[in-house]
Amino acid sequence: MSAMDMPADLPKEAARPVARARPAAPRLSWLTLALMTTASVASLRAAPTMAVYGLACVFLYLIPAIVFLLPTALVSAELASGWPGGVYRWVSEGLSKPLGFLAVWCQFAMTIFYYPSLLAFVASTIAYVIDPALASNGIYTAIVIMVLYWTGVWISSRGTKALAGLSSWGLVIGTLIPGTVLVVLGMVFLGQGNSSAAPMTSSHLLPQWAGLASLVLIVNNFLSYSGMEMNAVHVSSLKNPAKEYPKSMFLAMGLVLLIFILPALAISWVVPANQLSLTAGVMQAFDAFFAHFHVGWMTPIAAVMLVSAALGGMLTWLAGPSKGLLEISRSEGYLPPYLQRLNKHGIQQNILVTQGVVTTVIALMYALIPNVSNVYWIFSTITTQVYLIVYLLMFVAAMRLRKTQPDHPRGYRVPALNLLCVVGLLASVAALAIGFVPPSQFGGGSIGVYVAIIGGGLLILGLLVPYLFLRLRKPSWRTHAADPTGEEATS
Repeated sequence: MSAMDMPADLPKEAARPVARARPAAPRLSWLTLALMTTASVASLRAAPTMAVYGLACVFLYLIPAIVFLLPTALVSAELASGWPGGVYRWVSEGLSKPLGFLAVWCQFAMTIFYYPSLLAFVASTIAYVIDPALASNGIYTAIVIMVLYWTGVWISSRGTKALAGLSSWGLVIGTLIPGTVLVVLGMVFLGQGNSSAAPMTSSHLLPQWAGLASLVLIVNNFLSYSGMEMNAVHVSSLKNPAKEYPKSMFLAMGLVLLIFILPALAISWVVPANQLSLTAGVMQAFDAFFAHFHVGWMTPIAAVMLVSAALGGMLTWLAGPSKGLLEISRSEGYLPPYLQRLNKHGIQQNILVTQGVVTTVIALMYALIPNVSNVYWIFSTITTQVYLIVYLLMFVAAMRLRKTQPDHPRGYRVPALNLLCVVGLLASVAALAIGFVPPSQFGGGSIGVYVAIIGGGLLILGLLVPYLFLRLRKPSWRTHAADPTGEEATS
């Protein structure tokens, strides 16, 4: 998963004069911010999804980068520089508090489907160390998901501070090093005169048109790029935000595209599309390359690197979105008191356990549906659909704030903000619509069942549940006394 923007109680600073006397935040260079953003977004997990398209994956990554990644990065920078506090504050100020709750809920809810798909990737990777045949075994995948998730809940509920640095190490250990090795091996493989499993001629730059289903995999790229807004909160730490932030974002976009595109191409060089697993594709490529170069002993090492990075990322983010949801709910009463309780370590354990029960039910689907890749794709699509609601609200809020509060101080103003927001909105709506079209890999499956699963996941998780929380909320749910900063944070 890529990483997610998390709401925080930053506006409380304005209510306390002493905050103005604090030392200024340390300056960041535009290069540092670019690398931070790259670490937040880039991952090898999605590479097999695009590798099935071969050379056309370049096109399928560039289009969402232009119409979604760029608008998201620039628009969120203006919002963060004018209204600190994350997407809840942005949408609340621009639209309304209930819609602000919907936005932050969707940030949290998307993790319910994100973690099963992430851990399915981990399960398939581990399988290549034990027995590669397990990668397509649904029961094995379900067991790994449940064991690892509940272990993560236990670790997170202990309040382990050492987890904070895991995401940084994850970029190096689980992305940069294995990604570089994969690409170098692929280049050497082709340089030796071996033919590519996927055609690499100019006629294959665009995906073959076989109906709308042939372009469905582009939807997954929208979620691959999510998280660019997270580091927009650092825009005020730049020396010259108006010039340095765009430069930082364009460099980050270039790095992210390289990390996404080159490993996907390397996989397509050695693993035929009809044999590629969406969960185990990275390990399939490593296994094939290592076997070709007679260094099969390196397969477990690559697996350990990928697994450690994925698990580190899960542990780092497990409590994050739920904590943001908790803080806002305590001041506004969005969640019942049971879900607002903290354990002795100050962790929102009841939310994590409730989320874990749902995650367990979802994991069982891997055991019930024969094709693991199909389940993985369904969960990835639902995750994208739910998270797209956040971006729809963000773009609308940005346009409205520019209209209703044009003189509000902003550290950075986006040129042609309305145009970028319209482009981002149209791209998000298009992604939502395409998400209901089964990809070509689902060939003989029922379209009605696919649409029902995706639509049901979106409506229930993304809309119905937050509506019920808002409809059923009571004054007693507001535990403002337990969190005296909550009111300022939401005003």
